[in-house]
Amino acid sequence: MDRDDTTLRVLSTSDLAGLDISLTDVLETVEQAYRTLAAGRSDNPRKLTVKPADGHSVAYAMLGRDGVREVVAVKTSYKHGLHESRERQHYYTTLTLYDDVTGLPIAMMDCSRVGSLRTPAVSALLARECATPDASTALVIGTGTQGRLALPFLLTALPRLDRLLLSGTHPDGIAAVRAELARRFPGRDVEVVADLRAAARAADVIIATAGGHTPAAVQAGWLKPGATTILVGHGLAPSTLHQADRVIATSEAQMHITGTDMADADGKLPAVDLELPAIISGVSKARTATGQRVFAYNSGLVVTDIALGHRFAQLAIEQGLGTELRLWK
Repeated sequence: MDRDDTTLRVLSTSDLAGLDISLTDVLETVEQAYRTLAAGRSDNPRKLTVKPADGHSVAYAMLGRDGVREVVAVKTSYKHGLHESRERQHYYTTLTLYDDVTGLPIAMMDCSRVGSLRTPAVSALLARECATPDASTALVIGTGTQGRLALPFLLTALPRLDRLLLSGTHPDGIAAVRAELARRFPGRDVEVVADLRAAARAADVIIATAGGHTPAAVQAGWLKPGATTILVGHGLAPSTLHQADRVIATSEAQMHITGTDMADADGKLPAVDLELPAIISGVSKARTATGQRVFAYNSGLVVTDIALGHRFAQLAIEQGLGTELRLWK
């Protein structure tokens, strides 16, 4: 990247949509961000949150620094209409990157595609680190954006999976999941399940990505010994967290901010045993026994957005995409 460029490059949704990036590239970029954070070379302060009393909207602000890429960035996220159906909600998220060597701006971008790839990549890394060595069956709950990308990322990180299950209620979403899987992994298909309890009992890895209105709620008593449950959106009952043998989080602090719907009757969440950066770095293992039921909370860390956003900015600049603005002149 040209460190002498004094302009701010604005990358729109359509600019980023045209960029081709492999699932392996995304996984490696996100994994590197965790390793750098675990080594103490990056900074990921706790996010700021603003939410009105009636809960109709929520806004987040996240600041961080990537010590390998030497980039400082600010991410904002705003969602309006939380009590409405998904198609009636408004959601805007941006990421602004600055070069911490030259002190110059790099780019400001729509962060939705970064987030849509980063989140399933993190889920796949959690599955890779938390699943038992003989894990062969995966269940995905939900057919939204995260549900559609969950299986391709899972197969990239855990190619030994041979049975793929899907719990969903929207025909278009189910078709989209199948299409994305076929595009990324020709010849592989997914079984759509009607009996969630039976599917949960068969699954070694469960990723819950459903929206807030889902009736799905896997109970702890449905899980087989050694099962790994990963919460991204909704689809898991609080018992899967409170009765887990091991609790893993990308960030315990952020889990206490965004995971309050999993709290017990007293409004409390259990302590986290390990955070993902320590596991990725090899310092600690997610499980200490094969039969443990592991619960993992995927809340995302801004350093992963920074790393992946910077990767997108590199690709976009190489291809001459975006609009250059002299915002400060």
